[in-house]
Amino acid sequence: MVLVRQEIGDVLRDFRQQKGRTLRQVASRASVALGYLSEVERGQKEASSEILASVAEALEVPISQIMREVSDRLAIQEQLHFGAVLEAETSYIPDTVPAGFVADFHDSFAR
Repeated sequence: MVLVRQEIGDVLRDFRQQKGRTLRQVASRASVALGYLSEVERGQKEASSEILASVAEALEVPISQIMREVSDRLAIQEQLHFGAVLEAETSYIPDTVPAGFVADFHDSFAR
Protein backbone atom coordinates (compact mmCIF):
# COMPACT_ATOMS: atom_id res chain seq x y z
CA MET A 1 0.00 0.00 0.00
CA VAL A 2 1.31 3.41 -0.97
CA LEU A 3 1.30 6.00 1.79
CA VAL A 4 0.88 9.59 0.65
CA ARG A 5 2.71 10.88 3.72
CA GLN A 6 5.72 8.70 2.80
CA GLU A 7 5.85 10.14 -0.71
CA ILE A 8 5.49 13.70 0.62
CA GLY A 9 8.35 13.08 3.04
CA ASP A 10 10.54 11.59 0.33
CA VAL A 11 9.88 14.54 -1.99
CA LEU A 12 10.60 17.10 0.74
CA ARG A 13 13.86 15.32 1.59
CA ASP A 14 14.86 15.16 -2.08
CA PHE A 15 14.23 18.90 -2.59
CA ARG A 16 16.09 19.74 0.62
CA GLN A 17 19.10 17.67 -0.42
CA GLN A 18 19.04 19.12 -3.95
CA LYS A 19 19.22 22.58 -2.39
CA GLY A 20 22.15 21.46 -0.20
CA ARG A 21 20.36 22.36 3.02
CA THR A 22 20.39 20.54 6.31
CA LEU A 23 17.28 19.45 8.13
CA ARG A 24 18.14 21.97 10.85
CA GLN A 25 18.38 24.84 8.36
CA VAL A 26 15.01 24.09 6.76
CA ALA A 27 13.29 23.52 10.10
CA SER A 28 14.60 26.85 11.37
CA ARG A 29 13.57 28.79 8.26
CA ALA A 30 10.14 27.13 8.26
CA SER A 31 9.66 27.66 12.03
CA VAL A 32 9.03 23.94 12.46
CA ALA A 33 10.51 21.75 15.18
CA LEU A 34 13.52 19.82 13.92
CA GLY A 35 12.20 16.49 15.25
CA TYR A 36 8.80 17.04 13.68
CA LEU A 37 10.26 17.85 10.26
CA SER A 38 12.45 14.77 10.53
CA GLU A 39 9.38 12.63 11.21
CA VAL A 40 7.57 14.22 8.25
CA GLU A 41 10.50 13.43 5.95
CA ARG A 42 10.53 9.83 7.16
CA GLY A 43 6.79 9.50 6.56
CA GLN A 44 6.03 9.01 10.22
CA LYS A 45 3.96 12.19 10.63
CA GLU A 46 1.44 13.86 8.37
CA ALA A 47 2.15 17.50 7.70
CA SER A 48 -0.67 20.02 7.64
CA SER A 49 -1.07 22.25 4.61
CA GLU A 50 0.34 25.13 6.68
CA ILE A 51 3.48 23.14 7.54
CA LEU A 52 3.90 22.09 3.90
CA ALA A 53 3.58 25.71 2.80
CA SER A 54 6.18 26.82 5.37
CA VAL A 55 8.62 24.10 4.35
CA ALA A 56 8.08 24.84 0.64
CA GLU A 57 8.81 28.52 1.29
CA ALA A 58 11.91 27.62 3.31
CA LEU A 59 13.09 25.47 0.40
CA GLU A 60 12.19 28.20 -2.11
CA VAL A 61 10.14 25.67 -4.08
CA PRO A 62 6.52 26.30 -5.08
CA ILE A 63 4.18 24.01 -3.19
CA SER A 64 2.59 23.15 -6.54
CA GLN A 65 5.93 21.73 -7.69
CA ILE A 66 6.20 19.64 -4.53
CA MET A 67 2.67 18.30 -4.94
CA ARG A 68 3.21 17.63 -8.67
CA GLU A 69 6.26 15.52 -7.82
CA VAL A 70 4.27 13.66 -5.15
CA SER A 71 1.48 13.09 -7.68
CA ASP A 72 3.90 11.77 -10.30
CA ARG A 73 5.46 9.35 -7.82
CA LEU A 74 2.05 8.14 -6.66
CA ALA A 75 1.01 7.55 -10.26
CA ILE A 76 4.06 5.37 -10.83
CA GLN A 77 3.37 3.39 -7.67
CA GLU A 78 -0.26 2.90 -8.67
CA GLN A 79 0.71 1.71 -12.14
CA LEU A 80 3.07 -0.83 -10.63
CA HIS A 81 0.45 -1.98 -8.14
CA PHE A 82 -2.53 -2.13 -10.46
CA GLY A 83 -0.45 -3.63 -13.25
CA ALA A 84 0.54 -6.47 -10.91
CA VAL A 85 -3.09 -6.89 -9.81
CA LEU A 86 -4.27 -6.97 -13.40
CA GLU A 87 -1.60 -9.50 -14.34
CA ALA A 88 -2.56 -11.71 -11.39
CA GLU A 89 -6.26 -11.49 -12.23
CA THR A 90 -5.75 -12.41 -15.88
CA SER A 91 -4.03 -15.63 -14.90
CA TYR A 92 -7.39 -16.83 -13.56
CA ILE A 93 -9.40 -16.21 -16.73
CA PRO A 94 -11.11 -19.47 -17.66
CA ASP A 95 -10.51 -20.98 -21.08
CA THR A 96 -14.14 -20.32 -22.00
CA VAL A 97 -13.58 -16.55 -22.24
CA PRO A 98 -13.04 -15.49 -25.87
CA ALA A 99 -9.49 -14.33 -26.60
CA GLY A 100 -10.76 -11.08 -28.16
CA PHE A 101 -12.52 -10.17 -24.92
CA VAL A 102 -9.34 -10.72 -22.93
CA ALA A 103 -7.32 -8.59 -25.40
CA ASP A 104 -9.89 -5.77 -25.21
CA PHE A 105 -9.77 -5.98 -21.42
CA HIS A 106 -5.99 -5.61 -21.41
CA ASP A 107 -6.13 -2.75 -23.93
CA SER A 108 -8.58 -0.79 -21.78
CA PHE A 109 -6.04 -0.70 -18.93
CA ALA A 110 -3.09 0.10 -21.18
CA ARG A 111 -4.47 3.57 -21.98
